Amino acid sequence: MAKQILIIEDDDDIRSILETALVLYDFDVQGVERTDDIIELIKIHGPDLVLTDYMMPGLNGGQICKMIKTNKDTSHIPVILMSAYHKSAIDLVNFNYDAYIPKPFDLKKLVLTINKLLN
Repeated sequence: MAKQILIIEDDDDIRSILETALVLYDFDVQGVERTDDIIELIKIHGPDLVLTDYMMPGLNGGQICKMIKTNKDTSHIPVILMSAYHKSAIDLVNFNYDAYIPKPFDLKKLVLTINKLLN
């Protein structure tokens, strides 16, 4: 059975590219522009992994990651944080993400990271 990936990305083009590419790698993918309630979104979609952009309107990717990782029902779900900002420019210490992917991203590296976290 294909692994479920939830993508949270406010840029329509990037989200579309990620959705299309990851489907080609045999993942089931659900993409959303943003969320105000990540826990409810996880309940609805049941992802095996969450891939989120950092800079978004409303909740940013760091806040989303922290909510996932501090909730006992979702803390086991791997989270990949993506950003065009240099890693050291983001206060990443308290987010507990499982992997960081800089933008622009290398698709092969992203897929390798996803597979590593899901195995």
